[in-house]
Amino acid sequence: MAASHKPRPQRNSEGKRFSRPQVKGKSKPIIKSRPSPAKTSLESPKEESKERSPEGVEDSNPDLIYGLHPVLAVLKGERHINRIWITAKMRYDARFHTLINQAKANGTVIDEVDYRRLDQITDRASHQGVAVQVAPYQYMEFSDLIQRAKEQTPNPVLVIADGITDPHNLGAMIRTAEAVGSQGLVIPQRRAVGITSTVVKVAAGSLESFPVSRVVNLARALEELKASGFWIYGTVAESGESLHQVKFSGAIALVIGSEGSGLNLLTQRHCDFLISIPLQGNTPSLNASVATGMSLYEIYRQRWNAPLEISRH
Repeated sequence: MAASHKPRPQRNSEGKRFSRPQVKGKSKPIIKSRPSPAKTSLESPKEESKERSPEGVEDSNPDLIYGLHPVLAVLKGERHINRIWITAKMRYDARFHTLINQAKANGTVIDEVDYRRLDQITDRASHQGVAVQVAPYQYMEFSDLIQRAKEQTPNPVLVIADGITDPHNLGAMIRTAEAVGSQGLVIPQRRAVGITSTVVKVAAGSLESFPVSRVVNLARALEELKASGFWIYGTVAESGESLHQVKFSGAIALVIGSEGSGLNLLTQRHCDFLISIPLQGNTPSLNASVATGMSLYEIYRQRWNAPLEISRH
């Protein structure tokens, strides 16, 4: 049976909570008894040595976007485009022709090139015959992200990426979060990858309609979310409540830990709940983007099923 929240604790005049809510039937894991960060990772401890530094994952040209779907999303979006490199075949493709003409009318430089030139520009990436240089990605102000999320729905869901350094992971997290209906994503400014061309490529166009905010202090951002009425759920490999036993309700901030060390202890202390995904096989942990997808699906599954549960009474 799924566990449920106790009534929301009252706040004092400063907006702080008097106590943390507990999951019914089990007490919340005590931080002092939690495993070390190396054991609470979403990745296997053996892979921690493989984790690249943030400096090593930034693209050489973070404003270069390439590939069929990412470029189409940019052309249909509102980002300013400086330059387009495209093959003759793709330029007169029905999907691109009108959009290319519109971009040219807006002052974008159009270069018709061959595949070898695109290979050079993209460092032999899978460009599919087209690449664009856009203005630097504009992160949304954190306060604006919260306001926008609450205007869209009374119970928004935000994803918090705690120190993700792999752009493929971050791109996959963004694509999944946008697909299931989340209202945005938050990343820290330090020790984490930003929105690079690889992230845009993996996100497959999701970033054109999905806002991302970058914050200096993640712990302070979590407290600001609490003051705005969000419940903070942190994912850990061990010691958390089983995902399928937690009753998700209200405005939610889902915190996903880094590939190598998971949620750090400071982040854990700012969570209202720690949750874990039960594993039955020999694999000790999950990829961060996979854990994001599974956790978000459970949150929305409960919401999708809520009307059916009410109608039975």
